[in-house]
Amino acid sequence: MIQAIGLTSTPRKELPPAVDDVSFEARPGRVTALLGAPGAGKTTTLRLMLELQRGRGITYFRGRPLHRIAHPSREAGVLLSEVPGHPARTIRGQLGMVCAAVGVPIRRVDEVIEVVGLVSLCDERLGTLSRGMDRRLGLACALLSDPHALVLDDPAGGLSVAEGRWLHEILRAHAAHGGTVLFSTDDPKEAARTADRVITLEGGRLVADQEAADFARTRLRPRVAVRSPHAARLGALLAKEARAAQRSVEVVREDGNRLSVYGSTCADIGETAFRHGILVHQLADETGDMGPRATLPAEGLASATVVASVLLTSASATSTLTDDALTDDASTQDALTDDASTQDALTDDASTQDAPATDEPATAVAATGAHTPDEPGPTAESRIRAAASPGARDLPQLPPPIAVRQAPSPLRPLRYELRRATGVGTGYLTSITVLVSSALLSVLLARIGHTPQPRLLAAWPRDCPLPPAALGAGLLGALAFGEEFRHPALAADRGTVPRRLGLLAAKLLVASVTALALAVLTVGCDLEMLYLVYGRDLAGVPADWLSLSASWIGLTVGCAWAGVLAAGIFRSTTAGLAAVLAVPVVVVPLVQKTLTGPSVRKAAGFSERLRELLLMQWPFGGARYIAAGARLVAQPVGSALMLSLTALLCAYLLTTLRSRVR
Repeated sequence: MIQAIGLTSTPRKELPPAVDDVSFEARPGRVTALLGAPGAGKTTTLRLMLELQRGRGITYFRGRPLHRIAHPSREAGVLLSEVPGHPARTIRGQLGMVCAAVGVPIRRVDEVIEVVGLVSLCDERLGTLSRGMDRRLGLACALLSDPHALVLDDPAGGLSVAEGRWLHEILRAHAAHGGTVLFSTDDPKEAARTADRVITLEGGRLVADQEAADFARTRLRPRVAVRSPHAARLGALLAKEARAAQRSVEVVREDGNRLSVYGSTCADIGETAFRHGILVHQLADETGDMGPRATLPAEGLASATVVASVLLTSASATSTLTDDALTDDASTQDALTDDASTQDALTDDASTQDAPATDEPATAVAATGAHTPDEPGPTAESRIRAAASPGARDLPQLPPPIAVRQAPSPLRPLRYELRRATGVGTGYLTSITVLVSSALLSVLLARIGHTPQPRLLAAWPRDCPLPPAALGAGLLGALAFGEEFRHPALAADRGTVPRRLGLLAAKLLVASVTALALAVLTVGCDLEMLYLVYGRDLAGVPADWLSLSASWIGLTVGCAWAGVLAAGIFRSTTAGLAAVLAVPVVVVPLVQKTLTGPSVRKAAGFSERLRELLLMQWPFGGARYIAAGARLVAQPVGSALMLSLTALLCAYLLTTLRSRVR
């Protein structure tokens, strides 16, 4: 069960709140529709329920608020907008990422794809999907973790009739298995046709909470659609016979040869047309919409009573109505009894069809907390001022505030990051570009000459800040977070990406492996290319290959880490790549300027003193490796890279802690 209590959005400046004190229930095993015109507050209500927007109120999902549930995605499946994802990612790849995020096995993808009817389109890319297929994919993402409740915002919007009918059958099947379904719509016919209970919003306030049958009776008015080449003559005859029989029949002339007849039946209209020899092309029962509230304003109640009495009969002013008259005028009475300001006075006549009518004017009885349209109820600001008044102790407390919390991290971050990185061809294209450009650049440098062999194997000219492999590793690292913010698959409804340490560790690990593979492949391709073009003279292995390899791997991995951290901090791929380029362009000159200054002390014997401090012997000649690592860090590029990574990591941790404190 879903219980929403006192949902109120935060007002902006002097504007009233978009949602004001909305409370309702959505029971399990039933489909509940949230109905309202555009701008009535449906989407805001759903966002307040899901704690995606600041305000006041509380929503219980089977007795617990959403922030108290360990895995919210397994309790409520959500579809608020189009499915976020990279346009080049396939349907299967997108669902695989979501599986890793919510912690369900990958075999669930095939089950959900079969349920939503996307088996033949599972390899289609997201950028090529139509509106109907996108809705199916969104429903598949909502059903992936097998949630108890489904919360959908206008799921049938923009769909064809057949697709809308299919969608509602899926929702009905979920409710039949004991689930709770809540969806919003602005079509009253759709709400009456597909829902078990209809909750109506208008102006951000709850105006009706009805069963679907009561909603259809009070909100939707039955009519008969007639098409005839003699529509004007048939309409006049129907009105004349209704007056003679003292029945309430309303004939509305539509465009062309169409008539809409209220208060009559297909049989009566067909008999009238047959008796007078009028050709009829169409005769069908329909349901017409009477607007957001099928009522008249309070000030027009007296005139409405006069019109109703004329429609019924002139003799009914002094006599009681018969059952037949009440039956014929059900639609008129429904139109007069739906208004909230006159409901207390007219509900008895609408619920007891055999109650006698009186000539006394209808009087609205003001119940506790009720208000008329002329005197709107208290807004959020007035309730806050009332709570701060001296007599606020006797008033009920305001609903608790709703805080927008950070989205949870993927339950399986490493699997999520692997599927994210391998699901799009950007990484493969970047790697191929790096290998080709590096091979061509190494051949060109060898032809020009005057380039040391280590730089020749790395394809690193002296005038370039970084070699192609380091730039490629930095770009791939920046894409790890940059694509998350551009195509957020984790928290699209929150407009951000969770900055969790588990997700960061997974991205750094995948970026490290990718950079290591790129570094090894680059050197291998350059070496093979030099051998093919120039022979064995330039294809030899340097004598100090171990230290050079460590420096090379450290450079590429460090650039990848810098891209990941900078893109995560600044939420942009461009910012991540700029941070990678800033290391040799900005930080290295500063470090060189510092290191070239006068020095009266040296760090000789650093590894021995470190061993004495730790009171342990280095195994397998560890002192030599420690000294080599210290020499790498002491280099200008190594020092600048370590300094940059330390600063970026501290900034990332600071932003993470800041968001948690908020």
